[in-house]
Amino acid sequence: MVIKITPNETGRPSGKLADAECHFNEGTLEGLKLICFAVWEGRSGNGRYVTFPARQYSMNGERRTFALLRPIVDTTAQDKIRDLILAAFHDYEERAALA
Repeated sequence: MVIKITPNETGRPSGKLADAECHFNEGTLEGLKLICFAVWEGRSGNGRYVTFPARQYSMNGERRTFALLRPIVDTTAQDKIRDLILAAFHDYEERAALA
């Protein structure tokens, strides 16, 4: 899997640093990509975090979110992909600083 980083050059919404996509280059998902990850700066500089693909819907006039990528059993399973995306963003920042 390759993670593609697209920087948020508009600065909107505030705190959003980049979008990320996971491109699958082997196995059953080869040739597909999973989109809608985002890298954000934590409020008051509290590090960085990743949001996962989700779908918004309304129920009884209230907006809710349905996560599209969820763990089957192990709730820490998302940590692996979150860490890969943050590492890819860090690498992107280092390359951009050298350019």
